[in-house]
Amino acid sequence: MEKGQFKDDMTRRQLLARAGATAVAGAASPILRAMERTVGKSRILGANDRVVFGLIGCGGMGSANMRNFMTLDGVDVAAICDVDTSRMPGDIETVDKKYGHKPEVFHDYRKMLERKDIDAIIVGTPDHWHALNLIHAVEAGKDCYCEKPISHDIVEAKSMAAAAKHYKRVVQVGTWQRSTKEFTDAIAYIRAGKLGKVVLCRAWISDTSHVGTVAPSQPPAGLDYDAWVGPAKMVPYAPNHVHNNWRWFMNFGGGDSVDWGVHMMDIALLGMSKDQDLVMPVSASAVGGKYAFVGEDRDAPDTVQAIYQFKDPDFVMHWAIGRDFPGRPDHGTEFVSAEGKTLRVWRGGWVVLDKDGKELPKEGVEETTGHWTNFLECVKSRGKPRADIASVAQTTMVCHMANIAVMTGEQLHWDKSKMDLVGRTGKNAIGYQREYRKGYTLPIYK
Repeated sequence: MEKGQFKDDMTRRQLLARAGATAVAGAASPILRAMERTVGKSRILGANDRVVFGLIGCGGMGSANMRNFMTLDGVDVAAICDVDTSRMPGDIETVDKKYGHKPEVFHDYRKMLERKDIDAIIVGTPDHWHALNLIHAVEAGKDCYCEKPISHDIVEAKSMAAAAKHYKRVVQVGTWQRSTKEFTDAIAYIRAGKLGKVVLCRAWISDTSHVGTVAPSQPPAGLDYDAWVGPAKMVPYAPNHVHNNWRWFMNFGGGDSVDWGVHMMDIALLGMSKDQDLVMPVSASAVGGKYAFVGEDRDAPDTVQAIYQFKDPDFVMHWAIGRDFPGRPDHGTEFVSAEGKTLRVWRGGWVVLDKDGKELPKEGVEETTGHWTNFLECVKSRGKPRADIASVAQTTMVCHMANIAVMTGEQLHWDKSKMDLVGRTGKNAIGYQREYRKGYTLPIYK
């Protein structure tokens, strides 16, 4: 397809998306019902069948996830898609070397979704594309492994989770800490009440992400920048705005409150919940801004202090983006009991400390299967994956609340029964909902 064609090429994917924009569970439009009969059906897999993948978003975590799946038995990769041709050669070579065939290459992911033999889609694009990629994929009857954070804002997160439920698709989110032993051990310890009554949770990350200052220029020949920007606001191309660095520009990502909060706050929320239906705050306040990287192009906050209040159970959660955390890893989650004991967990270990900092004995639980194995098993069994999108959507919304509170300077209030902010406070912020660029529409599911 030609550059810039994403917005104007009217395919059945777009027809389905427009029909889906008004669809709710049990109340689909006649057009949508007709499309479901032809497009929304997936292959029925047996336990020994191969799961055939398609990748949207080469390079970075998209490629990393594809390679993780390729280490497992019963997997094949049929197609890859990217709007930057320079990102594709390594993935083409990897698939060819492993399976003896080259994947079909696509520029428009909607064309790839029309392949009936593809069972599952890996969504590895930047955050601002996740919602459209995933919703269109589940509408096409595909299961999905979606990189975190699932969405660019709260409204997208809600619609993505509802779409997956509506189409009965298995969707695993790339919050792989849910499948690593130090975190599963820590969560089980807290849920068993072994630390005592938890009254405070802390989660944190040290932001060291320099992007520099680079003047706008013409995009390289292999990059369809118009398609890369997609539903986001069109801004001039600059090389430090795109691959990897997009996280530090609020037009495309959400900074560390979303990028790392969805890992570290996720563990706090899981520990304080009974299962994947997470506890949600009743209020959130935050202060912060770009204080450390003042002369750089990024606009995502590099310093944040956020406080969330919870009821039933009653506790407070503190989220911090800082410069350093003496005596602690540069990332982590802590649970603090009423007696002053602390459980601290990070990538690589966990400890239980008394109120004076002395390490206490602890015990773990049986090790789980890997995150990618878990998804593959659920695709075949139709079970709920360990990082089911409905659950991780809840964490993602909590993360967006930190950004919204920083941007508005207001205290936010949350109603879990409606899974929404109370009143109008915060709803004009980009972390709640963005206006899609002309030619792009977010399908809304409820």
